[in-house]
Formats: sequence, C-alpha cells, structure tokens
Amino acid sequence: MRAAVIDGKAIGAEMRAEVKIEAAELAGAGWQPKLISISVGDAAASEIYVRNQQRQAESAGVSFEARNYPTETSLEQLIGILQGLNGDPRVNGIIIQRPLPDQIPVKVLQKAVHPLKDVEGMHPASIGNIVYNDLALGPCTAVAAVEILKTLPLQTEGLNVTVIGHSEIVGKPIAFLLMGLGATVTVCHHMTRSVAMHSRAADAVFVAVGKPGLVTGEMLKPGAALIDIGINRVETPDGPKTVGDADFDSCAEVAGWITPVPGGVGPVTVATLMKNAVLATRLQMDHYRDAYARTDM
Repeated sequence: MRAAVIDGKAIGAEMRAEVKIEAAELAGAGWQPKLISISVGDAAASEIYVRNQQRQAESAGVSFEARNYPTETSLEQLIGILQGLNGDPRVNGIIIQRPLPDQIPVKVLQKAVHPLKDVEGMHPASIGNIVYNDLALGPCTAVAAVEILKTLPLQTEGLNVTVIGHSEIVGKPIAFLLMGLGATVTVCHHMTRSVAMHSRAADAVFVAVGKPGLVTGEMLKPGAALIDIGINRVETPDGPKTVGDADFDSCAEVAGWITPVPGGVGPVTVATLMKNAVLATRLQMDHYRDAYARTDM
C-alpha cells in the first residue's frame, strides 16, 4: 500500500481556527495581536511569502502590517527601527523577511528583535530555550514539523527518529523538541558516513537539507513516517516545479505516512507563526500587567 499523504493544509486550517478564538479573546481584552513584517530592498523577492502571511494572519484574526525599506537602509537604521518596535506595546510580533541586502546580516537583526516579540523563534534565546524543553516561541518550521508527527498514531516516547540536516533553525531544534517528547534521536549531516543506515532503522525520518531527491524509498523502513521539510525549485519537462528533499514516488511506496511538497510542512509553519503571534501577545500582556502591578505597590 502507498503511504498516507499528510494534509498539511488541513492541519494548518485547524490550528488557525484555534488561533482565531484566542486572538478574539485577546482583542476583547484590549490586546489585538499585531504582526509587523520587515523587508529591505527588492520587495518582489519576498512578496509571495508576505502576501501569504498576510492572508493567513487575516484568517486567524491577527493584524498584519508589511513595511518595506530601501536597499540602502543601513544596519544601524534597521536596528533603530527594531528597537522602536520592541518598545511599542501595540506591536506584538516582528518578522524579518529574507533575502536581505548583502550589507545586512540577518542574524544581527534577529538578535535585535526582543525575545517576547520573536514570533519566528529565531532569536538565540528562543532556540536556546528548547534545550530546557521551554517551547514558547520556538522556531516555526521545526515546531511545525514536530506538530505534524504528533498528529500521527505513533507513540513518541521511545520512537526511533532520524533527522537528516543539522541547521540551527530546523534540524537541531527538531532534535531537541523530539528528545523533549521522549524520542530517541539520531542527527545526520554532511559528514555522516552512511545516512541510509540510520534512516532505515528509524520509525520516523525528518529531512531538511535543500537537496531534491536526497531521500529515496530504499532509505526508509517500511511503514515509517517521512516529514519532508525541503523546498527546492527544479526544472521538469512540464516547466519549473517545487519539490522537497525526498523522491516522493519511491518513498510513498515504502513509507506509512509522507508529507507532500508543497502542501505539507509549509502551511503548518505559517499556522505556527500565527500561533506564536497570539502566544507572544499573551506573554506581553502578562509582562505589562506585572510591571504595572509592581509600580503600584
């Protein structure tokens, strides 16, 4: 039997429905969740992502404002802009759109976003908190991938999992998140001698490398779950096509469950961003209330 195709759009829609209820509650208390998107330079490079985020935000009851700054904007100016947004209680989340001009290091901007407004989960504090199993405002893609696994009829405690890819914002956080759920995790990377040896022993495989067709059916244990996080544009006889890091057809013949690309991890990632926006708003509301309570004492 072919693998069951995991419907990321349906999972994302369910998450957004829950977020919408929470967003309405916060708005009723005077805290309307609001996201600010920051892009620099050629807006066309991130236009599709921004438009998709805005559409998803509106459907989840989250306000969304996109700001684009000229290419010549300096790093110092952008840090000043972010500091202003950090101090504005009307702004609850900040998104740094990629790509950025060469003179703007993305990691510096991510560090400049206050951890309470880091809805992307990219701040070092947000990623570091995962080590302590504190999942508040975790990296969206990593959290989304693990949330997909949790929808499957698999016991995470003791589950053997192989993560292919060890990036700071996807592979490594996934490994820590899974360990927090009780899974036994192997992380493979470009120096791993035999990736297939590890992946064939796994009950679930996560792949996030950026190499189309890297994982094939012969690398999987029959019935395993395959969560494909890769996004690659390839040329086909029918024109350009978006594919993941797995060879879908051969993997679908072996796996028990598989995420498609597109339509798998992507929609859940955006829904996780909206969930983080609501959580960030609630955290900030509590922070300000505590601060006012201390000043009244």
